[in-house]
Amino acid sequence: MKILVGYDGSNVSKEAVSLAEQHAKTFKAEIIIAHSMVGGPEVPRKDFEIAENNIEHEKNRLLDSQIPCESVLSVRGFQAGEDLVLLAEENKADEIIIGVRRRSKVGKLLFGSTAQYVILNAPCPVVSVK
Repeated sequence: MKILVGYDGSNVSKEAVSLAEQHAKTFKAEIIIAHSMVGGPEVPRKDFEIAENNIEHEKNRLLDSQIPCESVLSVRGFQAGEDLVLLAEENKADEIIIGVRRRSKVGKLLFGSTAQYVILNAPCPVVSVK
C-alpha cells in the first residue's frame, strides 16, 4: 500500500503526516511526502531549499520510525491540487492524506481549494485532516 501525503509545512499538513504514519503502521504501507511548488522553475532558490529541508526532515523522522518513506518536491508549475493528483497517479497511490483549513469565500475564489480539487479528481480515496 502507498500513501501520498500533501505537505506544505503548515500545522494541518504536519497532522496529515501524523495520520499517514498511523495508517502506515496499521497497514504496513509506504509513505510518499509530496510538496508542490507553484511557480515551477521560477521558484526562488531559498524557498526551494526551505521546502526541501522541511520534507526531508519529515521523511527522516518517518524512516527513523522504521516506516518506508520517500519525499517528492515537485516544481512542475502546476497548481498544488493538480500536481498532487498527478503524483498520486504516477506513484499508484492507494490513499491520499491532505490537510484542510478554513478559508473565506473570497479566499477560495482568489486561491482556489487544493483539497477540493484533490478530493474531486483523485484516482484513490482521500482523507482530509483538519
